[in-house]
Amino acid sequence: MALPSLWRRHRGDRDLATRREEYPYLSFQRDVNRLFEDFFRGFDVPSFGAGTEWAGFNPRIDIEEKDGEVQVTAELPGMEQKDFELSLAGDLLVLSGEKREEREDKAGGWHERSYGRFERAIPLPAEIDTEHAKAEFKNGVLRVHLPKSAAAREQTKRIPVSTS
Repeated sequence: MALPSLWRRHRGDRDLATRREEYPYLSFQRDVNRLFEDFFRGFDVPSFGAGTEWAGFNPRIDIEEKDGEVQVTAELPGMEQKDFELSLAGDLLVLSGEKREEREDKAGGWHERSYGRFERAIPLPAEIDTEHAKAEFKNGVLRVHLPKSAAAREQTKRIPVSTS
């Protein structure tokens, strides 16, 4: 009498349907993921892993620290100066406002409106001389120049680096 083998032979010969039956939950998960991806593909929305993009408008911000000042650049496309507010609160630069957008296609017969508030609190890397802070807004780009205080400039020291 021959004993059955404990090792499966020719495992690669089985077809795809058999492998899916082995792992029904994985197959179900794949099918559900594909269903959601196909559904949201036509709506021009970010993927589910995008995080804060679902929350609405959030301005892009660049921060650059130079010798004597901190420069902050914020992209505010389609906005006017009256649509946002800029303030210093302690060691934070706070940019807040409301973005309004209206689009209409009379030929297609549709009108679309979207409104959303935003607020960005940007921690500043150095103490700022608030008396000499200035900002300019042009073509949807806000540039903020925040000069460092005398104490902050004195604390910055260069460290010489030698090569070995």
